[in-house]
Amino acid sequence: MTATTEALGNQHSTRSKSRILGVVRLHFMNTQTFVWVPVIVLSGVWLITLLIYWIISASGVEGPMYSGGSQAPLWYFAVVGAQAMNLTFYFSQAMSLTRREFYLGSLTAAGISAAAISTIFVLLGLIEQATEGYGINGFFAYLPWVWEGGPFAAGLTYFALTMLVFILGFWFAIVHKRFGALILTTALLVIALVLLSGAALISLNGAWLEVWMWVLETQSMGLTLWALGLGVVFAAGSYLTLRRLTV
Repeated sequence: MTATTEALGNQHSTRSKSRILGVVRLHFMNTQTFVWVPVIVLSGVWLITLLIYWIISASGVEGPMYSGGSQAPLWYFAVVGAQAMNLTFYFSQAMSLTRREFYLGSLTAAGISAAAISTIFVLLGLIEQATEGYGINGFFAYLPWVWEGGPFAAGLTYFALTMLVFILGFWFAIVHKRFGALILTTALLVIALVLLSGAALISLNGAWLEVWMWVLETQSMGLTLWALGLGVVFAAGSYLTLRRLTV
């Protein structure tokens, strides 16, 4: 009896893994969402940033130039998360996939895409270090504060933030499908008000210096660990919301 139970359990586990990989393939059937649009966003912002650097350098301005443009694909992953939910969820249910399989497959697909874009980010940063900012002292991916722990730490930071934004976009799409646009809009407004109240509280107490000191002391790797922790919490919340979504 025990051997039979174990065999059935292994068979079920193998089938579940296969179906999760099926969800990954389902997402990557539309390569625009997870591949080409993030690459185009990153390439476009990189090119625009270099042109701006060249104009500034040609005008005689000296000194290192840094840009936050490399975070543009990161924010696009909120759209990727929403599209991953909106475009494929009901199709996956028609294929008799469980919500757990769909969710794990979606996170895996996002992880693959985030790892790829993070690798490009790291490679760009290494090129910028080797060429002293493309010869004009302009840095797009290499930001000293992010890179203080080395290339791996920088890539992990980018990956963690990308996945965090994806999960939030995915969760917002679930909330929209379950509760409608009114509740989603209200929730977003509440979140904005909470963040604004926090900023106001810090300002009224003159505590911005302490906040920035904490950020500097925590360093990018510490903030990355915070992002990973928040990602786990938000992932659990989005999965619980997905489980209660009616088809």
